[in-house]
Amino acid sequence: MRKLKVADGIHMLTMNVEDILFEGIWEIANGVTLNTYIVQGEKTAIIDGVIGWDGIPETLYRNLEEIGIEPQNIDYLIVNHMEPDHSGWISNFRRIKEDLTIICTEKAAKMVTSFYGEENIRIVKEGDTLDLGEGKVLSFHPVPNVHWPDTMYTFERSTKALFSCDMFGAFGRMGDHTFDDELTPEETDFFESEGIRYYSNVMATFTPSLRKAIDKAEELEVSIIAPGHGPVYRKNPQKIIDDYSRFSLYAMGAGKNEITILWGSMYGMTAKAVDYIEGILQREGVKYNKLEMPLESDSEMVSTVFKSAGIVIAAPTYEYKLFPPVAAALSEVGRKRITGKLAFRLGSYGWSGGAEKELSEIIERNKMKWNLIDSVEFAGAPKDEDLNKVEAKVLELIEMMGEKVIE
Repeated sequence: MRKLKVADGIHMLTMNVEDILFEGIWEIANGVTLNTYIVQGEKTAIIDGVIGWDGIPETLYRNLEEIGIEPQNIDYLIVNHMEPDHSGWISNFRRIKEDLTIICTEKAAKMVTSFYGEENIRIVKEGDTLDLGEGKVLSFHPVPNVHWPDTMYTFERSTKALFSCDMFGAFGRMGDHTFDDELTPEETDFFESEGIRYYSNVMATFTPSLRKAIDKAEELEVSIIAPGHGPVYRKNPQKIIDDYSRFSLYAMGAGKNEITILWGSMYGMTAKAVDYIEGILQREGVKYNKLEMPLESDSEMVSTVFKSAGIVIAAPTYEYKLFPPVAAALSEVGRKRITGKLAFRLGSYGWSGGAEKELSEIIERNKMKWNLIDSVEFAGAPKDEDLNKVEAKVLELIEMMGEKVIE
């Protein structure tokens, strides 16, 4: 766990966590940071605290003492969001400090009680404030459904620091560089990529609420954005605001200037057409990603489809339906409410088709509103005439996707 000064009277503790499934679902190959913030005036508040993934409270207490804070002198625990990666330390903290106050939204208060049995809770609403003294005033701003209904921002007025919890966060472990003005160009690209993965895996379902939260952050005219995961933005907080605005458009059908081939093949018939498509994309100079299902993780699959302006779905008919690993992948994309994508499907069949019907059912059931170019199906291995049809449709996809591109 590292200890850093964010601004006068504001410190952070940050630690990298690896080899976990985030939310018990998402593979995070590059780890994730957990960030805690401490605001000091005459009184002291800790925001979104973490003990340590080992669950040992002494990890937190020792680090507090190393920045000159006695754990017994903490007055307020501010819970921006009740997910246990931000609140799991509450019960341990209570053992050393009986008279502390937990501050959270009304919806969070119910979960604080049910999760941890806490009752000394102050419920805050939009614009409520907490004066810590010495010029440090916190205000509270609920941002429901980012990505739980209990979530809020905490804003420190003198420094204009926004403690945004999961909002404006990213996956990815941090090395020696924590602040945006320290990041190398490679690290900036890394955290943008991990931000896309984080948004698509964790936040995309709630994109309409996130767009409201983006507007609220801009209204506060922040100078610092300090999220619960990922770097702190103190030089150019508008950068992460703009990134999240763009990510929200990816969730509604826009994307980078690239195509993702989401594919699966039982006996290599559909795979032959996928190889042919690769040749077309290479010839045309189009960047592309290949995701063979079920070999790719859901985390990688969702984030790659999410960021792409065009999608090729290549999957055969299987038992009168769509090849199950690809059907499952599309259903997961639908659950994340990734809508409006431009896509083309192709695939082989044996004794009969049926994949097309299930594809339509998945799109309709999840209200995905994808723009589907007419599919190409072929019996057994693709013949020259089938590959010619595939090429025509891929070229149509490339031409149409230009209107979807937002870099």
